[in-house]
Parts: sequence; C-alpha cells; structure tokens
Amino acid sequence: MDTVGRRKFLGLCLGGVATGALAAIIYPLFRYLAPRPVDGSADKVVIQLKDVPDGEAKFFEFAGASAVLVNKRGGGLVALSAVCTHLGCIVQWEKDKQDFLCPCHGGHYTPDGAVVSGPPPKPLTKLPFTVANGAITIG
Repeated sequence: MDTVGRRKFLGLCLGGVATGALAAIIYPLFRYLAPRPVDGSADKVVIQLKDVPDGEAKFFEFAGASAVLVNKRGGGLVALSAVCTHLGCIVQWEKDKQDFLCPCHGGHYTPDGAVVSGPPPKPLTKLPFTVANGAITIG
C-alpha cells in the first residue's frame, strides 16, 4: 500500500511541475501576442520647449508607441512616430548628421520623416502638435 501512495504522490508532483512549465511557456507567448492595453492618459503629451534644444530630438511614449519630437537646426519643430515603416523597428536620431537611422536594415529618414534611402516604403507618420507658452502639446 505504501508503493501506491508514493506513486500517486510522485505523479502529482510531476503533474504540478509539468503544469508550471507549461504556464511559464504560454503566459509570455500570450503577453507577446495580445494587444497592449491603451489607457486614456496617452492622448496628449506635453513637453517643455526648453527640454528640446536646437538640433536635438526627444523620444517619448504616445498612444502606446514610441514617438519623437525634433527641434530642427535653424528652427522648426516636427513630431513623428519613431516606428520605422519597413518592419517596425524604433529609429534613432543621429545628431551629427541631423537625420534618423533605422538600426534594423539601414533606412535613413530626414528630420521631417521623409525616406532618404533604404527599404522603408513610406515616410514616418507625422503627429499633430501645438505650441503655446513654451509648452509643446502633442496629440
């Protein structure tokens, strides 16, 4: 009778370990495939004009995706989605060249988001913004 009890106990332990391993595989997969929850707080983002010096870019989160505000040399602001239109990588600002580079496949964009070279099929998406009292409101 001891043998039956031990076998049952070991079977339950093995079943518990298998269930835990399955959960450890399925949960991250589900989180990866499930859409991100969108909260209403990302409808508008406010950035102070002094936080984006001339010729620099400031990355931020907007509506669940990465975005960027560029203060172009010589004047002019532009707000863009920072998601490359080729495969969805996040572009990087090259301060010395004053352009965007997609690190995945070498796509280049102007500070206004237009495609210069590489595989991206279309320009970066422009985001609406307003400037008032030294504050830039995106969205």
